Amino acid sequence: MSETRLRPRDPQYLSRVQSIWDDAHFIKDVGYELSSIEAGRCVTTLVIQKRHMQQNNFVHAGVLATMADHTAGAAAGSLVARDQVVLTLEFKINLLRPAVGETLVCRSEVLKNGKTVIVSESEVFVVKKGREKLAAKAMVSLAVVGSSYR
Repeated sequence: MSETRLRPRDPQYLSRVQSIWDDAHFIKDVGYELSSIEAGRCVTTLVIQKRHMQQNNFVHAGVLATMADHTAGAAAGSLVARDQVVLTLEFKINLLRPAVGETLVCRSEVLKNGKTVIVSESEVFVVKKGREKLAAKAMVSLAVVGSSYR
């Protein structure tokens, strides 16, 4: 990921992103945690539980994809104006290895901060015995829309 610094349009973006995160009931049900947020970047974690596994005892692809998508949305959401939100238009994910471990960590960063479309990249790592391995990588395109959609 790059070292580009992005400017948020809302100086109160931290509390707004936290509020949106807290209101995402499905995200809470799965167990994702917001670890850090800064302008154009977000890190989330998930303690892996049996309910996150598929039939071969790997973390389900849907868990990885949801984490990549929602974390990318938080990164993008940190850059929009107070009266705007982001909604996913499209995402593509590459599942690079079976996710077997104790924790998932997702790091997302905005690559293109447009007025109507923001593009973010997410990397999902599986942590096993203290070692991180890249399990999935996603590109997420998000529409910038008025907050009346919220």
